[in-house]
Amino acid sequence: MSINARQETLSFQTEVKQLLNIVIHSLYSNKEIFLRELVSNASDAADKLRFEALSDPALYEADSNLKIQVSFDAKAKTITINDNGIGMSRDEVVENLGTIAKSGTREFLSRLTGDQKKDAHLIGQFGVGFYSAFIIADKVTVQTRRAGLTAQHGVRWESNGEGEYSIANIEKATRGTEVTLHLKEGEDEFLNDWRLRSIITKYSDHISLPIQMHPLETADKKPAATEWEAVNKATALWTLPKSSITDEQYKEQYKHIAHDFEDPLVWAHNQVEGGSLDYISLLYIPAHAPFDLFQRERSHGLKLYVQRVFIMDQVQQFMPMYLRFVRGILDTNALPLNISREILQDNPVIPKLRGALVKRVLDMLDKLAKDEPEKYAKFWEQFGKVLKEGPAEDFANRARIAKLIRFSSTHTDVPLQTISLDDYITRMKPGQKKIYYITAESFNAAKSSPHLEIFRKNNIEVLLLSDQIDEWFVAHLSEYEGKGLQSVAKGDVNLDEIVVETPSQKEEQKKQEEQVKTEFDTVIKKIKTILNDQVKEVRISHRLTSSPSCLVTDDQDMGLQLQRLLKAAGQSVAEVKPIFELNPTHPLVIKLKALSNEEDFKEWTQLLFDQAILSEGAQLKDPAAFVQRVNKLLLK
Repeated sequence: MSINARQETLSFQTEVKQLLNIVIHSLYSNKEIFLRELVSNASDAADKLRFEALSDPALYEADSNLKIQVSFDAKAKTITINDNGIGMSRDEVVENLGTIAKSGTREFLSRLTGDQKKDAHLIGQFGVGFYSAFIIADKVTVQTRRAGLTAQHGVRWESNGEGEYSIANIEKATRGTEVTLHLKEGEDEFLNDWRLRSIITKYSDHISLPIQMHPLETADKKPAATEWEAVNKATALWTLPKSSITDEQYKEQYKHIAHDFEDPLVWAHNQVEGGSLDYISLLYIPAHAPFDLFQRERSHGLKLYVQRVFIMDQVQQFMPMYLRFVRGILDTNALPLNISREILQDNPVIPKLRGALVKRVLDMLDKLAKDEPEKYAKFWEQFGKVLKEGPAEDFANRARIAKLIRFSSTHTDVPLQTISLDDYITRMKPGQKKIYYITAESFNAAKSSPHLEIFRKNNIEVLLLSDQIDEWFVAHLSEYEGKGLQSVAKGDVNLDEIVVETPSQKEEQKKQEEQVKTEFDTVIKKIKTILNDQVKEVRISHRLTSSPSCLVTDDQDMGLQLQRLLKAAGQSVAEVKPIFELNPTHPLVIKLKALSNEEDFKEWTQLLFDQAILSEGAQLKDPAAFVQRVNKLLLK
């Protein structure tokens, strides 16, 4: 039967062109990873065939012996990686080799700097897969046929990696994919049996299907072209006893499943037998966050195997969103082989497995924080903001998650988040029952907030929260170890239990407060009339020592910072009017009290109110009016 070749020449997607250029010029120092990436792709293709063949055994086409074969031709200067996995149709070839379907691709490309070392690291986070072939090849030819299609549905794809590729229909008797690399000048080192074997052993020894090469030629025997032998151990690493696995093997397994260039930060390998849960887990914490970590629609999750058979990749049901950075493998006998993503939603075993795996990850992080604080600091720098989502998402484990959270505070007054809630509690004052914190748009805004003044005066530590997630975090963590969390910008401040005073001192303090209240009663009423619907209340402050005024909210009201965040996110927020507090000892407030001119009193009142808004990190509704008011009062 004749084949309609339908040969076309197409252009790569713009993002592919950019990525190819970067791969070729940034990864030259680690060229051998091309083979790891292509073998890994071939392994994934075999896994996909196994899964699809569970419901349609005919896809095996009478050949269920899955394998990867690597060969080279020194004369033709080519290396070929051949697999009998799932293969691709013509449309799949265009989709998988001509475009990048990942969300956030443009954002990723915009972060590239031109610095080859830094860009290589970012590329490792993104994953280059097939395109790594162009590190050593000036032309790549792919011949493939999807399992289940006829021989006439083969496809040939070819490109020199410079912007275009050709695609044509061919006849291909066997299913699977054959990738042939036509090597560049100067890359002959890879046309060597021992070199290729060493790369396979180094990077792919753990892959659970045989990677074959022709037997080595000896003085006594020249192997036939049809002879093949396995180069790797072809044993699923996670099924082996932990004592028999080296750190290097664990690291290479991670790089295979995560398509990462860098070693993981830490990992945990566990086997549970007996009862309703029978599983093996191999869980990894990466050393660096992926570029799209905060795109919540991104795919994440574990590789799922059932009875050693690969079922599906990126299974999200086993890891909550706040642990979406965890990579790894789950192999269980507790699920049926015909499991699907839809069935996963309702299977009663899933919550049990999820609970067990979450516990494993939290145990791993607990141990890391306790035994290797420097490593934990690296973890926190990369994934701390994501972990802060935990208390809102995982009520059952919120205390364990809270123990792992790190903060800045007035104890150190530096942006670095190194202080745990346990650290804070050890420094609490005698009689102190609350953990104090402040939220702001930036570290400097938190550190300089007037709300801290009374706390600094009495040497009471306050946590400085400036990540956008922090308002969400504290809203779902009301207490820790029996200590309530209290915003210093909410409610009235009462430090009576902390600041030690004699009965006579307390009596004197009470008299002074009553006197001030009486003296300022008229002033407070006038200010409330002037500000009218801009404020909920005007009162004398117990938290200010050096600033003239500040804004606070009631304990039960939404904080001003959270209001701003929700509005910025486009959400409608019911207006919560602030409470305007005045420092009766500040010269500006004393001056205000002494003013007899009603217009001047009104101008100074509005100025102090606007200053309080600015010190909150908020924006004024009418900045021009503020400037005019300042200029007017300066000239008086």
